[in-house]
Amino acid sequence: MAGIPVGREITGVDPCVGKLLDPPITAADGRALPVCGIAVPMTEKPGEDPEQGSIIIVVATNAPLSPDELKRVVRRVALGMGRMGSINGNGSGDIFLAFSTANRGVDWGNSGPSPLPAPTMQRLGSGRMDPLFTATVEATEEAIVNAMLAAENMDGADYRRSWALPHDQLKAILKKYNRLAPP
Repeated sequence: MAGIPVGREITGVDPCVGKLLDPPITAADGRALPVCGIAVPMTEKPGEDPEQGSIIIVVATNAPLSPDELKRVVRRVALGMGRMGSINGNGSGDIFLAFSTANRGVDWGNSGPSPLPAPTMQRLGSGRMDPLFTATVEATEEAIVNAMLAAENMDGADYRRSWALPHDQLKAILKKYNRLAPP
């Protein structure tokens, strides 16, 4: 659903840098975030760095991946954020973590010798990673959209207010750009 200027279409609120999730997806240069990454209004303190903020994203899978393969998967999180308009700005302290529930009990060489027999390790293999990369990007994008749509107005410290996404306006915008699925 990228390419719809939702941030420019929403009216009735004061424009400012979008910040949401745990907290933000930001558009420090004022550009509209792509659908559904809408610039959510938030009152900023004067002189505050609009690029501050962080997001924590955890990728969980049951695919049998080694630690190195999990590192490759978790790198794709930034691509999903980018599709939602994030530039991972200078003040951003983003944290990405990936883990697999497969290969329980496997010693990856970090715990020293063990008197127990080593469990059999399964691996997906490098040639079969592309679907996991795609799923990671798409799941990141979807998680951001879901968090934005589920958010409610929120008052924070120093009299700051984060506004919820106006669902009625969002539906009208999606309909205008023929992106709203029929009921």
